[in-house]
Amino acid sequence: MDGIPITLSPYDPQWAVLFEQERISLGAALARWLAGPVEHIGSTSVPGLAAKPIIDMMAPVRSLSEAAAAIDVVTALGYRNGVHRPEEAHYFFKPATDNWWERNFHLHLTEPTSLLWRRRVVFRDALRCRADYRSRYEQLKRDLAHAHGADLMAYARNKDDFVNEVLGVRDRTQAPTVSYPRRP
Repeated sequence: MDGIPITLSPYDPQWAVLFEQERISLGAALARWLAGPVEHIGSTSVPGLAAKPIIDMMAPVRSLSEAAAAIDVVTALGYRNGVHRPEEAHYFFKPATDNWWERNFHLHLTEPTSLLWRRRVVFRDALRCRADYRSRYEQLKRDLAHAHGADLMAYARNKDDFVNEVLGVRDRTQAPTVSYPRRP
């Protein structure tokens, strides 16, 4: 795959600040579709964890089909609409560049009952709560970055077994066994 090699940055508390600024903007723009607050997910949401410095976010929408009307609203905020799990989410990235390593934000609009929502939030929470998971995950990410160079798809795909272990699932279609309280 073309591009620059995958590199991880040490945890930066500024990531939480950047998320909060973006959350406020997105929350106001998406209010009519939201079923709850925009969540910070992914490695940048886990204090102490090295990560690619891209702020991953999910916004819980009441209806994925109704949220299609939000695409123009999100793109007006500087995001580009992309394709990632279109059956479960509307996906965006910012800035609107074809080069993943130049992106600062990823956003998924998805229903809070979706498998995507449950897996991402439960995985984030598990990493926040357990230092052993954080250290194992960081080492795995470093090993995969070294092994796969610039191949982001191979890097991401090869994290699945660990993610499934943390979630206590046998395959990607099974819901996590960890309970997570629903937000209003």
